[in-house]
Amino acid sequence: MSVAKTFNTISMALTGLMVAGSALAQDGMERIGKPIPDGLNFQPPGTELARDQIWVDTFILYIITGISVFVTVLLIYVILRFNRKSNPKPATFTHNTALEVGWTLVPIIILIAIIPPSLSLLFKQQEIPTADITIKATGNQWYWTYNYVDEDFEFDSYMIGHPATLADADAEQAFKKTPAVLAALKEAGYNDDEFLLATDTAVVIPVGKTIVMQVTASDVIHSWAIPAFGVKQDGVPGRLAQLWFKAEKEGLYFGQCSELCGKDHSYMPITVQVVSEDDYEVWLEEAISEYADAGTRRTVQIASAD
Repeated sequence: MSVAKTFNTISMALTGLMVAGSALAQDGMERIGKPIPDGLNFQPPGTELARDQIWVDTFILYIITGISVFVTVLLIYVILRFNRKSNPKPATFTHNTALEVGWTLVPIIILIAIIPPSLSLLFKQQEIPTADITIKATGNQWYWTYNYVDEDFEFDSYMIGHPATLADADAEQAFKKTPAVLAALKEAGYNDDEFLLATDTAVVIPVGKTIVMQVTASDVIHSWAIPAFGVKQDGVPGRLAQLWFKAEKEGLYFGQCSELCGKDHSYMPITVQVVSEDDYEVWLEEAISEYADAGTRRTVQIASAD
């Protein structure tokens, strides 16, 4: 690569990072979805779908816990009451009608109790509402391409530290926590411990709006997932699937490709930045200005959409 071309690549990267910094580097922005010490249970829910999933999971957990405790107690009782020492003369009956009716009806009642909340949640997930904003997410090996369908622009989203985000001289240090990568993280508004989670471009959406994600892939099967939103959808080449969510609070949400898609699968994070409507309009105007030529492929996409 010539000196001029190298300088141009680095300039594009720095320009993109400065654009991203204006959106990402907001004081007090909550990070949701990153590992925390002694973390347990689900991520804090950021949508109604996620809250409903947690409720259904907890409801079923109570049921299976009760069953497990009952079976354990019953097993201990049988071991103690009907062992050879306590019961030297075994019974000769072959069945008990009341017991057989009981252990048939009780599971049926339990299953009937589980059906309404489960189906309600399933239909809520699968019935796609009218979108306020439609975004097409295309999985590639190994990065995401996002197209804001209504606004006719798109951008690529790479993990910071991916070879596409590094100058040629640093490419052999890809996927490593080098000084250059740490500087890029800081410039884009991320913390050092968000390496492997941070992308050079985040999906930016306004809080309280219905977002419909159209998910597909260009090569192999990928999967677009944000646990805090309660959404996960495989992207299959040649098919267009959909999911929806409505973020309830501002923050920076982390996700990950959740379908094994090749050697760099673990370096394919997802970031979604939820901002106020006013901030979104400002970002959207800048994004349209820079990326109105939808479909143009770019070699470097450093923080270009933040």
